[in-house]
Amino acid sequence: MAEITTLTEGIAELVQDGALVALEGFTHLIPFAAGHEIIRQGRRRLTLARMTPDVIYDQLIGMGCAERLIFSWGGNPGVGSLHRLRDAVERGWPAALALEEHSHAGMANRYVAGASGLPMAVLRGYTGTDLGRVTPTVATVTCPFTGVVLTAVPALNPDVTVIHAQQADGAGNVMLWGITGVQKEAVLAARRSLVTVEELVEDLEPRPGSVLLPGWAVTAVAIVPGGAHPSYAAGYSRRDNDFYREWDPISRDRDRFTAWMEEHVLGR
Repeated sequence: MAEITTLTEGIAELVQDGALVALEGFTHLIPFAAGHEIIRQGRRRLTLARMTPDVIYDQLIGMGCAERLIFSWGGNPGVGSLHRLRDAVERGWPAALALEEHSHAGMANRYVAGASGLPMAVLRGYTGTDLGRVTPTVATVTCPFTGVVLTAVPALNPDVTVIHAQQADGAGNVMLWGITGVQKEAVLAARRSLVTVEELVEDLEPRPGSVLLPGWAVTAVAIVPGGAHPSYAAGYSRRDNDFYREWDPISRDRDRFTAWMEEHVLGR
């Protein structure tokens, strides 16, 4: 059964310096509050994994938490680049950032392999791209039955996966719905997991398209209403589009970025 804890205690216990951490969520249910707590607790030398690193990863990188990024696409959705990510890669500020780039399909299959207890995933993707030349975790394998040459990528097993969901019950069972990405696979592939949720309910009522994570598959649950803002949680909140637009000029300038993080995340 998952432990019901606080966000502060959950991050302190589960996310350690040097860990491989995945904060997953697609379009909505992005665990911003948990990412901010990682920043407040001063974690360093993290390898961050995410299919679509967006603003929360821009913030983690800009605050010096990360030394490596495993990803398939990165940007401020609907707006443009992640300027703190670019500054780290191009100029090493505030610290150098190594990149391990994959396709969406490659990342999803890596999580699936990790969740399935397999050492690798095999897919038809990457053909005709240069990713195999720059990403050492892309290789080829020949099918022993057909002779077809396919792409192989290693399983991805985070030390800890962090996601946001709508509800949990007292036993730590978690339910999420709406647009779901690879949250389920990322949790099942991880050695430890923390799920922040909008609310604790007595009973989880099944609904169309919902995903249920049993309490035995989750390490800890923290009740964090609004924990996905400025993204959204279907049925609970709306996406803060103004924030994403406003983030672009904030993140372009180091001093302005640092001042914003000091005020809005660190509370200084």
